[in-house]
Amino acid sequence: MYKYKKSIVIAVVLFAALISFYMLNYKSQAEAKSFAVSSWEGDYYLLARLVAGEAEGEPYEGQVAVAAVILNRAKDPRFPPSVPDVVYEAHAFESVSNGLIWSRYPSRTNFDAARQAMNGWDPTYGCVFFWNPYKPVSSWIWSRPIVTQIGQHVFAK
Repeated sequence: MYKYKKSIVIAVVLFAALISFYMLNYKSQAEAKSFAVSSWEGDYYLLARLVAGEAEGEPYEGQVAVAAVILNRAKDPRFPPSVPDVVYEAHAFESVSNGLIWSRYPSRTNFDAARQAMNGWDPTYGCVFFWNPYKPVSSWIWSRPIVTQIGQHVFAK
């Protein structure tokens, strides 16, 4: 009888340890997923706001292209490594500098464009610059190789 009690106690302890390990690991995965989702949602909302500020009135493809440029910059080692850092980089975007990004609420189209870019659509083919050639800009920007024009924005590498 003593032999069976000892085996049962060992089995219960091992089972409890296994359950504890599983619960701790599951909680860590849930926390990591929660952070990833909230980070994605924050990037999505900020991208939509920037699209509203920079590409209002542009064709849908142009709005996706503006969002894609932000994502391309976040992946490019020459620029800050995250969407918020790219968006808030000093003097990088007119709508951030003049506060327009906060005075316009994004439309459904702006949100859709941000989502499409985050899902991988890049009508700029990897561009990291865009500007409106009909507005005054630094002469330096014209030295960048232009890839395409969508609406009133030029996109360059």
